[in-house]
Amino acid sequence: MQYLLDTAEIESIKKAFELYPLDGVTTNPSIIAKENKDFISLLNQIRNIIGEDKMLHVQVLAKNAEQMIKEAKYLKNKIGGNIYIKIPVTAQGIKAIKSLKPHNYQITATAIFTPQQALMAAKAGADFVAPYVNRISNTNVSGIKVVREIIHLLKENNLKTKVLAASFKNIQQIHEVTLNGAQAITAPVELTEKLLEHSGTSNSVEEFIKDWETIYGKGNLTYDI
Repeated sequence: MQYLLDTAEIESIKKAFELYPLDGVTTNPSIIAKENKDFISLLNQIRNIIGEDKMLHVQVLAKNAEQMIKEAKYLKNKIGGNIYIKIPVTAQGIKAIKSLKPHNYQITATAIFTPQQALMAAKAGADFVAPYVNRISNTNVSGIKVVREIIHLLKENNLKTKVLAASFKNIQQIHEVTLNGAQAITAPVELTEKLLEHSGTSNSVEEFIKDWETIYGKGNLTYDI
């Protein structure tokens, strides 16, 4: 299972990577624009924080394959490290994926809403397919069901492409896609934090401390006695 952070906010990335066993960062044009900073400088800041080995997913903007390919080359050259080029699953996007894969580009097929889009992208050579779970559910189709069907199709066709589930409203959706076999998820900081939060855990910790301090004194830790 791989956990990625869906943000380009530098301080959030620093904090999250100090705390959690994260595997990388995903971005998209909206996330980047929200930061209102120099694009390449921002991506290089993220790379410096997470290191060369962690995944960094960056999306192209062009609508035609030739310009997508040009963007992919530019991004790989400027950012480097373990970079994945995000390409939407349009017909031109599939063409770009087919063209880039023989040249050792790592590709994440994105903006996926149907199992057939994912299958087509996988056959074109995508390393990851990124279904938009909550956005799918907002179209009156179960996002979880779509993820499950994608995983089934990939297995049936002996494809090595992994599912990077994205677009979550709550941690239950994250839990369900992991139960159904998604190999990776990307979530914003606030949902990533909630994966660990539980009142039972915090209450138990407080009870342990209270019981300990009745015997060993307030503020004393194991190395103080």
